[in-house]
Amino acid sequence: MSIYKYKIKHFLQNLTHEEYRIMWVVLPEILDVSRNTLVNYQNIKQEDHKDIPYQIVRKLEHIFGCAQGELLNIDVFADHYTNLVAQAKVNNPLQFDSF
Repeated sequence: MSIYKYKIKHFLQNLTHEEYRIMWVVLPEILDVSRNTLVNYQNIKQEDHKDIPYQIVRKLEHIFGCAQGELLNIDVFADHYTNLVAQAKVNNPLQFDSF
C-alpha cells in the first residue's frame, strides 16, 4: 500500500458529508486550481517526485487549521548549515581556499 505525500485526503475525510461536498466546490476556487488538479494533489505518493507548490501547501494548512509542515506526510531531515560547512571544509579544503 502506497502512502500519500500529503494528508489532504485525511483532512477531507474528517469533515462531515456536507462540509466535504462544499469543500470540493470551494477549494479549487480558493487555490485557483481545477478539481482535477486538486485530485492529483491528494493522490501524490511519497515516492513520487511531484510536489504541490509551497504557497498552495501553506493555504491548505491554514484552511485545515494545521501547523506549518503538518500537511506533509513524510519526515524531512537535513543537517544544520554549520555542520555542512564544516564537513565541506574537511572533505575539500583546497576548493574553498579561493573564496
